Amino acid sequence: MLSGFSDTVNQRWEEPLTKTKPFSISKQVVWESYRRVKANRGAAGVDGQSIKDFEVNLKDNLYKIWNRMSSGSYFPPPVRTVDIPKSDGRSRRLGIPAVSDRVAQMVVKMYLEPTVEPMFHRDSYGYISGKSALDAVGTVRKRCWWYDWVSSDNYF
Repeated sequence: MLSGFSDTVNQRWEEPLTKTKPFSISKQVVWESYRRVKANRGAAGVDGQSIKDFEVNLKDNLYKIWNRMSSGSYFPPPVRTVDIPKSDGRSRRLGIPAVSDRVAQMVVKMYLEPTVEPMFHRDSYGYISGKSALDAVGTVRKRCWWYDWVSSDNYF
């Protein structure tokens, strides 16, 4: 035993243990997230693991994701980058997360989206389900037909 330390825990430092994990994440949500990621298909991440490879040890892989996320110890792995050629000869960089990270991202999306999305302005189009850049252009086009002038009263 270390000198100066007793066998009993200092009660001022001890926190009551009311639940086993600090974050309440359903295993069913992790499963549904995996199903959505699988349906989207996609390439392997930096770890080289494809969806088919991920499925070889599916139960353990999903458990690891659930356990790390619900305990607050999840850290995403690096992202594989690929250069995508553009029509003008340049390229743009695309990040491809690992399958496990795509599942974890989907879990977060499934929990946050129902709460956060209603808070967005009705004219928000970026990263919102069912809305696209083409929808934004369509809205602008309609408003150009309705109004002959620009006024902040029309939009805010």
